[in-house]
Amino acid sequence: MARAGTKKTYAAPAIEKAFEVLELLASRPQGALVTEMAADLGRSVGELFRIVVVMEQLGYLRRSEVTDRYSVAYKLLDVALRATPSQDLVRAAMPEMQVLARETVQSCHLVVPSRGHGLVIAREESPGTRGFALKIGAQIDLVQSCSGQVLLAFAPSALAERMVRAAEEERGTPIDADGLAARLAAVRAAGHDSRKSPVTYGVTDISFPIFGFDGNVMAALTVPFLELIDGSQKLDLDATRDQLRTAAARISDRLGYQPG
Repeated sequence: MARAGTKKTYAAPAIEKAFEVLELLASRPQGALVTEMAADLGRSVGELFRIVVVMEQLGYLRRSEVTDRYSVAYKLLDVALRATPSQDLVRAAMPEMQVLARETVQSCHLVVPSRGHGLVIAREESPGTRGFALKIGAQIDLVQSCSGQVLLAFAPSALAERMVRAAEEERGTPIDADGLAARLAAVRAAGHDSRKSPVTYGVTDISFPIFGFDGNVMAALTVPFLELIDGSQKLDLDATRDQLRTAAARISDRLGYQPG
């Protein structure tokens, strides 16, 4: 039977249960017992027990010898990096991100699209004594965030529409299509996005697109610019934006992008 909110043609119950377990444990860094997973997923312990044991045997889950709680193992990350373009992207981006953080004394992070949200796959912290940085693996609002709107603005229209539909499904609420279209047009015209952070006081997000060799946007490189009030700022917002623009262009060049 199809679970609520899903659309499918074929059923593969064991695979569905395995992914349900992974998604549940992704929000449980402390891990979970099989009984807790069953309760949260609305399934019986019998339905999940063999699935969880096999996933552990294959190396995708690990069980604590102390608490018997299961958590996601690093094998999943290893497979994801090898199976997607993210490894080449991070390898190309990190040297430039390190230079950017050092020259601006600001943190920066790299965001890729992941269905209806953005996903932080790399970051470089500020070398200064103060800073603001997002964690690797953090999910970013695709519609409201600076990074998300850069990804949408420079994606092919058909792909952007699919991403927005996925975001609507995740949110459970409709998105103002006309307002979003106007905002994305402004981002494309400017070549980047910049605005006050919608969640953190004193931070202005600045984001530029990263393009691959095929000319498609691969990621958004973002600086959450933290403004200091004691006069110790190394670079102001405009200078930081220029440094970020240069870093994004260099990463795109490393990936083989040739501007038309």
